[in-house]
Amino acid sequence: MICEADWISADTGDAATEFRKEFTISGIIKRAYMSVTAIGVYEAMINGRRVGDFILAPGCTAYNKRLQYQTYDVTELLSDENVLSVTVGKGWHRSRMSENRPEINKKPCALIAELSVEYENGRNEIIRTDTGWSVRRSRTVFNDIWDGETYDASVKGAEPVPAAVVDLDKGMLIPQEGEIIREQDIFLAKRLIVTPKGERVLDFGQNLTGYIELDLNAEAGDTVELSCAEILDSDGNFYNDNYRSAKSKMKYICCAGRNTWKPRFTFYGFRYIRLDRAPEHITIDNFRAVAVYSDMERTGYIRTSDERLNRLFDNALWSQRDNFLDIPTDCPQRDERMGWTGDAQVFAKTACYNYNAKKFFEKWLGDVRAEQRENGSVPDTAPNFWKIERSSTAWGDAIAVIPWRLYEMFGDKHSLEANFDAMKGWVDFMTNDSLDKYLWTCPDDSHKMWRKHYGDWLALDAPSGSYRGITSDNFIASAFYAYSTDLLVKAGEALDKDMTEYRALYKNIVSKFRKTFVEYNTQTECVLALYFGLTDKPKQTASKLNKMIIENGIRLKTGFVGTPYLLYALSVNGYADTAYRLLMQDKYPSWLYEVDHGATTIWEHWDGVKEDGSFWSSDMNSYNHYSYGAVMDWVYSFAAGIRPGEPGFKTVIIAPVPSKLINWLEADYYSVNGKIVSKWTNVENGVKYEIETPVPAKIVIDGKERDLPPGKYTIWGGLAE
Repeated sequence: MICEADWISADTGDAATEFRKEFTISGIIKRAYMSVTAIGVYEAMINGRRVGDFILAPGCTAYNKRLQYQTYDVTELLSDENVLSVTVGKGWHRSRMSENRPEINKKPCALIAELSVEYENGRNEIIRTDTGWSVRRSRTVFNDIWDGETYDASVKGAEPVPAAVVDLDKGMLIPQEGEIIREQDIFLAKRLIVTPKGERVLDFGQNLTGYIELDLNAEAGDTVELSCAEILDSDGNFYNDNYRSAKSKMKYICCAGRNTWKPRFTFYGFRYIRLDRAPEHITIDNFRAVAVYSDMERTGYIRTSDERLNRLFDNALWSQRDNFLDIPTDCPQRDERMGWTGDAQVFAKTACYNYNAKKFFEKWLGDVRAEQRENGSVPDTAPNFWKIERSSTAWGDAIAVIPWRLYEMFGDKHSLEANFDAMKGWVDFMTNDSLDKYLWTCPDDSHKMWRKHYGDWLALDAPSGSYRGITSDNFIASAFYAYSTDLLVKAGEALDKDMTEYRALYKNIVSKFRKTFVEYNTQTECVLALYFGLTDKPKQTASKLNKMIIENGIRLKTGFVGTPYLLYALSVNGYADTAYRLLMQDKYPSWLYEVDHGATTIWEHWDGVKEDGSFWSSDMNSYNHYSYGAVMDWVYSFAAGIRPGEPGFKTVIIAPVPSKLINWLEADYYSVNGKIVSKWTNVENGVKYEIETPVPAKIVIDGKERDLPPGKYTIWGGLAE
């Protein structure tokens, strides 16, 4: 057991630390396994060959309570004489991003490992970390998640010294729970740009998360220094002010001859790479961009006759990949990269259509639960590296929304069972935190920029430059109070629990909401009232929302809270045409506006790049933020009409809704119960539907329902709207 090994440590400052053990094998090996983890991130090698392919192991968790360890089969790596080395960098644990949590950040660089060898004759040999290991400063002389990595290949290896045993907690060690991070995609530079400022810049054509791999011949001491950016400014110059304090640099000091290198202890978000310093003979052929993200199975595909829509869907996919790096981050580039709960909860359904994200989310929900406070409140990020003390509506609700999404999509009650108490704790917190019974209200602190809630974050109905919309915080908080309570009741009923108390609570919340919030004055208020079933006048509310959209030039004003549900609120209530027109809008603000302005991922701000080419701000302007990509779940489940009939798609509802604005649309979804296909094509005098279902299905075409057994079907319908 790994817990029988010692934690060993050394202080090598900003450099990565190499732990080393030499040992001899005395017999014929039947099998050998190695379990390992670190305070930081590690890369293990046996006889110069890498152990496993987990990038940035052991991953990111709420380190004060949970630290994953990994177990690898190393049978094929061993020989008679062996050198085991494990190099440990700062990772999330000890880099700048966790400085607000000294109980995490100030822990020493440390390693714990156990190598178990079973011989053919039945004998076992165990090699564990202890004082018999040596340690030295590695050639990675600097590493930090935000600031980057420096490697000096020109220096000799430092002299090893004995490792020290340190007293660190072993009770927080847990086996690997989540998907591992792997190298996934390779990009070659599309072009070398010489900017108006005379800088050399590589364009890889895709905004991605990962790092650069170098391969070049050089003289000893030659230096390659690189900076990252997502975008060029309106003059075509390199621009990364939006990275804020994150230096995000790669630096490599060459030895004589051929040099190959890539960072091992950090990651970057970039499309463009500036050659701050490089030998004159270097070319684009010396560089490759390596995309890294959690190793999830792709399950969803959308194709349409409109190439801009296809690019939009690709953008959402890339923002998911780039931000699903062990935790669901907000962005991969600036001095943040945190597991924001609000972003995750609005995107969770889209995430689960695109990929089998069950294991990914279940692991991260363990971190959310670990950070949940005794009063049931949930911090805005998990892990809570910034030590954020508040709990905002629509953010903390992730603990209720995501377990239910996982149950809907995958049909496994484990997510509900594991999170039920946390869901209940969150609902109880809202109940106890409010000024008004059956609502979630708080004192008016609207004069403050950073107040209790984020509101409709980045909505466009507030004065120019505002971070939040004008929708009332109390309205949003009370709406989500109702929503999470409803999900808690559903979860409890699925688990055969007595939910009488919370069913009554939900009924009272809805009643009080309707009496308190009589008028809906913003797009987001209409959206939430409709989507959460809170309005007792859905026809009038939907009509008002539709009118707001039309009077605004078929344009939205919603932010992080309203946008994910906007097209649903319209289409489910009779305004599918308006929903499609919003989807196909290409004037600011819109999804296709970003596409037309060269986006290869989803932007944080609708006006991340303005019409005149200027930027919204350098303060908070990510070009790789997946939240608004949540529109994809509407395309899967409404436009293509693929929805679970029973949790986990044991049965399926296929109710596609075509539009004349698109010639054809096809969605393939590989559910846990098989491949589902829904395609519609506008043809002369009607619509052709091609459907494939692996399970019993309720097919809804032109409002007519029919129950069909598994199979492939071609159905002809009336004209699209």
